[in-house]
Amino acid sequence: MSQTLPPGHPAIPPKRVGVLIANLGTPDGYDYWNMRRYLSEFLSDRRVIDYPRWKWQPLLQTVILAKRPFTSGANYKSIWNNEAGESPLMTITKAQTAALAAELPEVMVDFCMRYGNPSTESRVKAMIEAGCDRILFLPLYPQYAGATTATANDSFFRALQGAFRAPAARTVAEYFEHPAYIAALADSVREAWDAMDTKPEVLVASYHGMPKRYLMQGDPYHCQCQKTTRLLRESLGWEKDAIHTTFQSVFGPEEWLKPYTVEHVAELARQGRKNIAVVAPAFSADCIETLEEIEGEIREAFVHAGGETFTYIPCLNDRPAHIAALAAIIHENLAGWI
Repeated sequence: MSQTLPPGHPAIPPKRVGVLIANLGTPDGYDYWNMRRYLSEFLSDRRVIDYPRWKWQPLLQTVILAKRPFTSGANYKSIWNNEAGESPLMTITKAQTAALAAELPEVMVDFCMRYGNPSTESRVKAMIEAGCDRILFLPLYPQYAGATTATANDSFFRALQGAFRAPAARTVAEYFEHPAYIAALADSVREAWDAMDTKPEVLVASYHGMPKRYLMQGDPYHCQCQKTTRLLRESLGWEKDAIHTTFQSVFGPEEWLKPYTVEHVAELARQGRKNIAVVAPAFSADCIETLEEIEGEIREAFVHAGGETFTYIPCLNDRPAHIAALAAIIHENLAGWI
């Protein structure tokens, strides 16, 4: 039923439900200043680097950000989507959003980035202005970690603080063991396996790393990664030693979760495992860590140690099975709202 507003009353948009998906983020460009802005925001997050600010910020702003934007920028340049003028992560996240919008016509679907653009704050504001009085927030991280899921949620709730009419809000929990996610992951591995002439002797499931002390402090990420690997192996019907769990992207001097992917693949080659494949179950979309680190540094370590065939199995990206899995997870969390 339409509502007649008195003269001078501000317009009231029709009420609707919003679904906001969030990914890690990307620089706007690979030049020095764009990289510096992005890295400064990322590495200033206390969920990512929890060293005391008085100690960390001077080091970050003077030493690290004087050099790292050049090396990181070169890495981004090597994978940049020049046609679209953006990083692959941005391109893929846009495609995921469009696919989910088609799958969920009853809600408004949008995306944000924890670091960089579009910011969480800007997209929450846009959703509220569009009439969303209920927003479901989905961090695109299958496994929970303080440095990923939690900081994305932090950013979402900060964005709600400034709203005159704050919407009802829900966040989606980690989905590392959701049957639809595991099935989509297993399907991607089977498809890759069927397309290979030389079958790998080992599948390496490489997850983003974190300092070991986070595990000791109670972060469940390590355990959830291990369970994802086990469920993937069981879904494939493989033997226990057919898939190895490893961790990549080590940063700083302290010990991180082991085994390190770059060292493990080299050791596999030295042991005579000449043909391997690598999958990255912690990443919902291909990005710098997969397209440059796995396809570059990790591949090179394997070949240099004597390996012959190295196959990277892409992330689930906007595969139909992945979109269907995310849509199912969203529907489960929208109960009572639609």
